[in-house]
Amino acid sequence: MHAITIAKPGGPEELVWSEVPDPVPGEGEVLVEVAASAVNRADVLQRQGFYDPPPGASAYPGLEVSGRVVELGPGVAGWAVGDEVCALLAGGGYAERVVVPAGQLLPVPKGVDLVHAAALPEVVCTVWSNVFQVAHLRPAETLLVHGGSSGIGTMAIQLGKAVGARVVVTAGSAEKLAACQELGADVLVNYREQDFVEAVRELGGADVILDVMGAKYLDRNLDALAVNGRLVVIGMQGGVKGELNLSKLMAKRAAIAATSLRARPLDEKAAIVASVREHVWPLVESGSVRPVVDRVFPMADAAGAHRLMESSAHIGKIVLAR
Repeated sequence: MHAITIAKPGGPEELVWSEVPDPVPGEGEVLVEVAASAVNRADVLQRQGFYDPPPGASAYPGLEVSGRVVELGPGVAGWAVGDEVCALLAGGGYAERVVVPAGQLLPVPKGVDLVHAAALPEVVCTVWSNVFQVAHLRPAETLLVHGGSSGIGTMAIQLGKAVGARVVVTAGSAEKLAACQELGADVLVNYREQDFVEAVRELGGADVILDVMGAKYLDRNLDALAVNGRLVVIGMQGGVKGELNLSKLMAKRAAIAATSLRARPLDEKAAIVASVREHVWPLVESGSVRPVVDRVFPMADAAGAHRLMESSAHIGKIVLAR
């Protein structure tokens, strides 16, 4: 088969469509013929040499796929050859075939085509696990989403609105903010021109903040939190080290959580996927939540897709289709 390999750490040109050995499903695993994958920031970091796959994971980039089941490993029940699926991965999605732990498979939702289904697993599992399972967003609360036009952001807006929350977003252009508004965002903050802290203070503060920036926004996120607020950090685009004012945190009786998804144990990932299937898939199938895809690239042109990702000119997800 063919897969995108990383010739050496570096720029997008290091992504090479190469002939590689066929994967073989082991105990509890399923072999999927890939229809599409999607690009995530973690893929860019891996290509640059800053984010190695977890032990035992595929060396090829790609944290999610859609496709069809072509083989069941020993001990797998509930799936059949020919099933159309999408899946959360620890790696290996930029390929013609990939092995997936059965607990990380999802059926393609009704009403979503096979290629666009590849844009769902990573963002849905990330948003659901962090905003709802960790931060426990409730109806009528205020959710602040940094990077509202990103893949994560576009999904967080939709799920926040689906549960009856008020959603505030930050983004860097009128075009991106308009896309967020179309998805249901209530308050739009152009971070190049406005202070998000002041914007949410007028609303009484943010009950939940979903942050991809990390250190750069740490202190200002604390300022933006409501009393009993919850800050969830899922990215470090703004640095890895920041100063934490514990007095400010305690005065607000607030909480900070920092999480990642890729390296979690299989049972934890399976539990997240099962919860997504139960709670989010009905919203997707009803049409109230949908994948937002900016562009679809041929998988062999993963380099072009990475260039678009690094430009930050996209809105929603970037998909690689075979």
